[in-house]
Amino acid sequence: MVEKFYVDTSIWIDLYEDRKGYNHEALGDYALKLFSMIKAKENSLIISDIMIRELEGYYSIEEINGMMKPFAKIIEKIISTKEQRIEARKIAIERNLPPGDALHAILARDNNVILISRDKDFRMLTDISKSHKPEEVI
Repeated sequence: MVEKFYVDTSIWIDLYEDRKGYNHEALGDYALKLFSMIKAKENSLIISDIMIRELEGYYSIEEINGMMKPFAKIIEKIISTKEQRIEARKIAIERNLPPGDALHAILARDNNVILISRDKDFRMLTDISKSHKPEEVI
């Protein structure tokens, strides 16, 4: 059975920049292992319009395309709806969270995908979509 993974922006950045964590954790290595596992199992890698917009805050379109090119055959793109964005803003206000994080959780829920993130804000969104760190699924 093909599993679908929605990988948060920060994990893409971990991969691209080979980042290290506060305790010198090999975040880039975890990200690489995650993406490699998804590709090897021919699972789907879900990207969204909001994730691309977030990445554009850090990188050029050319860099983003290069980052995603190795996974082109397994990428599926989803677009957030007006209703999802409204729900995300409401939840963000109620829980004092970034609207983008709420929207990522909603997109994961509505598309029945596995959400991957290490952002602590997602702990406050487990009723919408449970999130997993890369090392928890590799």
